[in-house]
Amino acid sequence: MKGNEKLINVLNQLLADELTAINQYMVHSEMCDNWGYSKLHKAIEKQAFDEMHHAEWLIQRIIFLEGTPAVSKLNPMRIGKTVLEMVSNDQEAEVAAIRAYNDAIRLAHEVDDQVTVDLLIDILKMEEGHEDWAEKQRDQIEQMGLQNYLTNQTEGASD
Repeated sequence: MKGNEKLINVLNQLLADELTAINQYMVHSEMCDNWGYSKLHKAIEKQAFDEMHHAEWLIQRIIFLEGTPAVSKLNPMRIGKTVLEMVSNDQEAEVAAIRAYNDAIRLAHEVDDQVTVDLLIDILKMEEGHEDWAEKQRDQIEQMGLQNYLTNQTEGASD
């Protein structure tokens, strides 16, 4: 089915965002693992896997709309040097993603592509969950202090 060219371009922009997020999250996840923060490593790694699913779904939709997925484009990554920088950078990326998905949903409505609307809403809900997770981490760091927060991120800490 031939899709709307403007919408396909927006889907490719979202795909670049997702591919960038995958890479940024994987680097952050591995840094946390290297530092011994295994709980944080697993949580961030799970978000990277979520982003991989989003990329897969966008690729499927672009192909269905007879577009060409642009899988070689990445946006600049913001790799944090500390856990707080990582969480903050990831949260900022999620806020931008939420804005981008809302804009894309409006466009998909305008071109009467309800299936794309539904897909984008599903991804949007997951992105909002990622942003909420990052907000909770920042709140915990502020409330309990960075050292106590990081102590809770090690394997030996109680759940």
